[in-house]
Amino acid sequence: MSNEILILHGDIVHAPSFANLRCIEGGYLVAVDGKVEGVYETLPERFEDLYVTECGSKIITQSFCDMHLHAPQYPLMGLGLDMQLLDWLNNYTYPEEARFADLDYAKSVYEAFTRDLINSGTTRAAVYSSIHTEATLALAKCMEAKRVTGFVGKVNMDRNCPAELCENTEESLRATEEFIERAKNFKLVKPMITPRFAPACTPELLNGLGRLAEKYDVPVQTHLSENIQEILLVHELFPDSAGYWHVYERAGLMRPGSLMAHCIYSDDTERRVMSDNGVWAVHCPCSNMDLCSGIMPLRRFIYDGVNVVLGSDISGGAAIFMPRIMEATVRISKMNWLATAQTEPILSIAEAFYLATSAGAKRMGCGEGFAPGDPLHCIVADDARMCVAGEGRTLRERFERMLHRMQPADITAVWSEGVRVK
Repeated sequence: MSNEILILHGDIVHAPSFANLRCIEGGYLVAVDGKVEGVYETLPERFEDLYVTECGSKIITQSFCDMHLHAPQYPLMGLGLDMQLLDWLNNYTYPEEARFADLDYAKSVYEAFTRDLINSGTTRAAVYSSIHTEATLALAKCMEAKRVTGFVGKVNMDRNCPAELCENTEESLRATEEFIERAKNFKLVKPMITPRFAPACTPELLNGLGRLAEKYDVPVQTHLSENIQEILLVHELFPDSAGYWHVYERAGLMRPGSLMAHCIYSDDTERRVMSDNGVWAVHCPCSNMDLCSGIMPLRRFIYDGVNVVLGSDISGGAAIFMPRIMEATVRISKMNWLATAQTEPILSIAEAFYLATSAGAKRMGCGEGFAPGDPLHCIVADDARMCVAGEGRTLRERFERMLHRMQPADITAVWSEGVRVK
């Protein structure tokens, strides 16, 4: 037997498919050389003489995936959320992001940001930086060092933004290509093409980014149909487009595996184009409520064959802790249920958990739940403070309650890519 064998014993919960929680009281999670070997009700004989890490009644479950968040906005969480999107960008976001020209400031923020991700149990993420190439590389290095797996993108903007953030089109493309070249050798963090959103980009910039995406075979992350004012601005700036989606599609940015955040006002055509092109929708319920953007009809995307993942969208959302985003996903689905005359069912906490874990892992090329052969991404959480002696709750009930009530301090251990990071 290899020495690189980890055996965790405790109450195990994972999501091997949408809406399906597998709960094993007193189960065993086994990883060999950092990869999941299996989940068992009883420990297989071949492992019986090996050391077992005893977690007792703590819950062993999948770590979280945050598929849309803005790292430079980390200091802004909780600020300006009485505004709508465009006012909030101008009054809070853009002034803060301009500060990331200062590399020392960027490094200090990104160190705190990645530490918070790990302490919150998030080990996979798709992250926006600012327009600044060196700061973006610093973010990628920080994530790599902390073993946060995922994507990082240098933001592109060449119009409709403050002068200190407004790039020359050709310089923006050159810097983006430079970032891709310099980031390509990272093991855990990969580059993404990241136009901020259509109103901040000229057609020339979008077309150039599409060519880079094709040249380097990298996916795209951006915003789509988030806010009514934004959509009206897109129609004004791109009067010959057939829709918001068309601005990106004709530039070559609707690529397989790309992430389109929000999609609140996506119509049937926009959802079909996303499905046909293998584009993923990122539901950001906290941000959608905090900035008064609207209600994404999440089930309609699933019905139409669009893959969906969850994002915190800090700092449009005020929480980086993914259980809060799961809670909001369920709550906003209740509003959608009412808004659709009770025709689109409310999401369950099990479905929200899948979207915050297995769906993101699937986007990153892994299986669902604790799939054998995948790198180990898991947390151990203690729900003892939430329990009452002798109450007789099932593991599934404990897990549901924990997702609603837990705090980052309840997470006692985190593994990412097979390595313990907390």
